[in-house]
Amino acid sequence: MDPITQGAIGAIVATAVAPAKRVRLAAFVGWAGGMLADADIFIRSASDPLLNIEYHRHFSHSLLFIPVGALICAAFVWMFVRKRFSFREIYLYSFLGYSTAGLLDACTSYGTQLLWPFSNARIAWNIVSVVDPVFTVSILGLIAFGFAKRQAKVSWIACGFALAYLLFGVAQNRQADGVLKTLAESRGHEAANRFTVKPSIGNLALWRGIYEFEGLYYVDAIRVNYIGSGTRIYPGGVVEKVDLGNLKQALAVDSVLSKDLDRFHWFSDEYLAWHPERSKMIGDARYAVLPTSTIPLWGIEVDVDNENRHAPFINLRKTNKDTIDQLWKMIRGKDL
Repeated sequence: MDPITQGAIGAIVATAVAPAKRVRLAAFVGWAGGMLADADIFIRSASDPLLNIEYHRHFSHSLLFIPVGALICAAFVWMFVRKRFSFREIYLYSFLGYSTAGLLDACTSYGTQLLWPFSNARIAWNIVSVVDPVFTVSILGLIAFGFAKRQAKVSWIACGFALAYLLFGVAQNRQADGVLKTLAESRGHEAANRFTVKPSIGNLALWRGIYEFEGLYYVDAIRVNYIGSGTRIYPGGVVEKVDLGNLKQALAVDSVLSKDLDRFHWFSDEYLAWHPERSKMIGDARYAVLPTSTIPLWGIEVDVDNENRHAPFINLRKTNKDTIDQLWKMIRGKDL
């Protein structure tokens, strides 16, 4: 999730086990531990545009790396507080904070390599948005109260809220998945496969649903039951799936572009689709500004005539007032 939420979750887990006189220390160290895993965003290369997305949520988010990441965090913090606190204590809070990073990120849809180095699978449970103000603000409020009062029991309340919110995300995910499968059947797409639902930005009410049928990806927005209101479907678009094997036939097996296509295929969980308006661009069909849109948030530009040049990575995160208004209407279940 976003760095603030990562730090906040690390802080509440660390303070939950801290004595009253150490609540503030635990909050600070746990926060640092929760954020440290995302230092992998600094792994990048000017000559290789895909290096950054390849290594974000990579080894630093692995369950096996937790003791090492916690050690790095503790060593840094201890340099400044070694005259007042033991390294053992600092390491405990660092370990608890750092241990939340990969698990929390796996709750989103981006993909996290929890099992590295035994597997490079990008685990994504799709139960919470990368940015969710309700989740984050609630946790921050409880942290602030517990910090001011030096009460670890507030952290237990915050942990309970976080767990309950994520479990609610599981329930919403299952409901949206059921609606999407019913929708596919109603269209005569009984043979459809690869059903995926993911929460739209900032909420657990509106979900982006994707499924594959006969070489096409069907995209729809599903507004599920939420605080007493009903389910509603907002029909989206259809986009052509990339036939990666056919595309790579024109390329040398060991060419730079061929390898980049494989890397982006892995990164996007194999959801490669041709951009509907840019003939040379392949997008990650999982993401769009609006959950009904087939315009991807990002993608790579493919030039088969320059197969020994890295594919440029292109961000298309453009929003305007009309887009925000449409998103807000769908979140509330209103007519567009």
